[in-house]
Amino acid sequence: MMVTSECVGRERELSELQARFDTSTGPDLVLVRGEAGIGKTTLLARLTRLHQDRRDTGRTLWAQAAPWETANAGGILGQLIQDAGPSGDTDPVDVLGTLLDEVEPTLIVIDDAEHADAESLQSLISLTRTHRSLRFLIVAAMTHATMPLADLLTDQIHLTGLDTTAVAELAATRGLALHPTMVDILTRHTGGNPRAVIALFDELPSSVWSSAHQELPAPSYVVDDIRARLAACSAPARSLVEALAILDDADTLDTAVTLAEIDVDPLSAMDEALASGLVVDPVGLTPAETQPHLADSMVQTAILEVMGVRAVGDAHRRAASIVTDPARRLHHQVAATPTADPALADDLDRLAQQRGAEGAWAEAAELFRQAGRLTADPLLHDVRVTKAADALLAAGDCVGAGALVPLVESLRETPMRNATLAYLAILRGRSAEARVRLDRAWSIVNFEREPDTAAVIAQRYVLHNLVRCQGSELVQWADRAIAMAGSQSPAGIEAAAIRGLGLAWSGHPDEAVAEYTSLTDRIKFGAQAQRATMGRGWLELGLDDVDAARSHLETAVSMANLGGSRRISLWALGWLARVQFLTGDWDPALLSVEQGRAIARTSGIELATPLLNWTATQIHSLRGNWDDAERSIAEASTGIGDYEIMRIPAVLARAHLAEAAADYGKVRRTLEPLVHMAQDVPALAEPGWWPWVDVLANALVVDGHLDAADNLLSSYEDRIAERGHRSAGARVKYARGRLLGATGDINAARRTFDEALELLDGLPLRYDLARVNFAYGQTLRRAGKRRAADAVIGTAREIYLSLGATTYVERCERELKAGGLTTSRVDPDRVGLTPQEEAVTALVARGLSNREVAAELYISPKTVQYHLTRIYAKLGLRSRSELAASLR
Repeated sequence: MMVTSECVGRERELSELQARFDTSTGPDLVLVRGEAGIGKTTLLARLTRLHQDRRDTGRTLWAQAAPWETANAGGILGQLIQDAGPSGDTDPVDVLGTLLDEVEPTLIVIDDAEHADAESLQSLISLTRTHRSLRFLIVAAMTHATMPLADLLTDQIHLTGLDTTAVAELAATRGLALHPTMVDILTRHTGGNPRAVIALFDELPSSVWSSAHQELPAPSYVVDDIRARLAACSAPARSLVEALAILDDADTLDTAVTLAEIDVDPLSAMDEALASGLVVDPVGLTPAETQPHLADSMVQTAILEVMGVRAVGDAHRRAASIVTDPARRLHHQVAATPTADPALADDLDRLAQQRGAEGAWAEAAELFRQAGRLTADPLLHDVRVTKAADALLAAGDCVGAGALVPLVESLRETPMRNATLAYLAILRGRSAEARVRLDRAWSIVNFEREPDTAAVIAQRYVLHNLVRCQGSELVQWADRAIAMAGSQSPAGIEAAAIRGLGLAWSGHPDEAVAEYTSLTDRIKFGAQAQRATMGRGWLELGLDDVDAARSHLETAVSMANLGGSRRISLWALGWLARVQFLTGDWDPALLSVEQGRAIARTSGIELATPLLNWTATQIHSLRGNWDDAERSIAEASTGIGDYEIMRIPAVLARAHLAEAAADYGKVRRTLEPLVHMAQDVPALAEPGWWPWVDVLANALVVDGHLDAADNLLSSYEDRIAERGHRSAGARVKYARGRLLGATGDINAARRTFDEALELLDGLPLRYDLARVNFAYGQTLRRAGKRRAADAVIGTAREIYLSLGATTYVERCERELKAGGLTTSRVDPDRVGLTPQEEAVTALVARGLSNREVAAELYISPKTVQYHLTRIYAKLGLRSRSELAASLR
């Protein structure tokens, strides 16, 4: 048995197999499937070692089939039995059954089962049917489906490639530290195949792995295999395979046939290429529609190596004369041009600018990079390299742009260089660095000679002020960028796509709506439309047009596949998750969060992570998933130098977690800094954008700071009324109702809560509706209105139950029980306790302090102590620990 690598990235599969073994009550059989080199043998070896290290398990039997043993009847059974049992004519199945009967449970492992003899496999399957009283697990691994296992077994584990985390861990086991960008490149190049990954580790110098950008070859064993398979092909089939290696996947079969110069019967050549395994055929297409492509990028790399540099160059030159798309034609010309070519570089630069104007920034970045490589003039080369990095950032690829940063920083200082480095700082959330670089860029730009660059810098100021949540400054810089670049330019369009938010944050929501309506009507297609659509959805969420917000944000997310930017998709997912949270679609919200997290990880954009984790924290804490909530809080952590659009949701996440845990003192301490921040951050003070005032005011009321709560609410109520913002109005009335109830004015409290519910009527905000009903019911119960409280809290409970908000379902049930109208007032085990005393007993027994119990039940700590004194007297107890022990 040979193990080629450490078993990393297979924890789930190992756990599943171990669980199958531990929980089996009889025979069991599972098939492990996966391509060659994917780690099947390593997985089985690790499973065997774990099994052998456990003293409470039976024996392990191991067999490994070989191609030349397929016709050896009973060969696998012989390996399993070895010298055990009698010889002669004894049936080996009976011998194996005896072995299993002697020591059980037993793990039986068969590696390379596709080469196993049919008699042995049939006997093992029969064994599972004839010895049902024995406990054993058969784990068989195979690459290719063969009879009888693959056809008889539906219970299979499919091994896929390792993810980036596992690839990095595999590198660490060999003493290699990979650059983060290289981890992604290596994982994509190999498909996460451990054998290919390890082969490249062994064949390439260690310096390759510390670099950010290297083109990786195929492992030598892959090249040898490809060389043999190409040699076995006929000339037409080989020419077709080589043509596919030169062309893009989007090119048609007709283009490939033309490049391969196949004159007759191209379908036969294609059939042969498919049979070789080098080419795969999309499923479900007719032969006339089929556009075959190579199996993976590693196969393509190996084919190009086998072809040789000269043949590859010649093929690219021929392809340039065949393809019709201008970008692809230039790509082929570049691939065939190893030295500087100023004319070709100029063509690339022009096309890059055109693609950038259309918003296709990823394509523009590659074109600028190629133009830089072919540029001999050092100053022009620097400009094009800088533009390549800038275009990558516009596409939302901070990782790719970050790899170019050392090169960009080494270039002479220019306004564009500073603007590009500022852009990267913005997307990474580094506010101070971005401001310094922008100010420097603005101070040295020549407005007459470089108007386009000046417009780009102005647009970066727009983005900078967006994430600072500064509405007026945002509008000023947007107007400047549009005036400089024109409304149809990329900088002008992006500035316009953000300008409406600045208008709303500076108190002009109607103007903002009109601007976005005009913009989205004017720009309906292409990547630039994604920016306008996302901005409009964000605005509509802030203005309570929730259904429209959902529609536009979902559209912006879907536009990523039409040449849009990952940066814009990330923001769209962040705000879409907020819409889904507020409307009660919590499972889809968590899916949106995970999609956004994946984009953030792969793109390197850190700005939106706190926004995503705010939603995740809130849902997990309301559902009582405290560990998940804490993890989301940790991921949302920010520093004092981070942008406001990062710091605000991070603060809100911590406050909502504390509120769900009924730690209102912590809620107050967490949110009070926002009172001061709101003086400098207009968006924080504008209704509807950040829901924090009601949360803080509620915590102040529960903690007994009634005057502070009144002052806070008074400072926002007039503005909310002036804006006519319904959900923000409902939220402050929720807090005002709490405050009025705490001061004893129950009639005014009831009117205020009713007004809050009326404001929410017609809005699909289920979370806010549940929240208002719960507070309303608690206030009524405290005022002695038990029957009315019972009805309102019952409504809150039903909404929370539909959301899966177990934290508040339990609170509603405690309130209902404490009210004594819907549940029995006497517990046989606690005779004499009132419903309120029963509620206090349950919470104290859980370890809550008097203050925490008071917050949960919305009573004072002194009232809790009063109830405790009566509980101790009734039950004959003396302490909290005795009370807890009595309930165990």
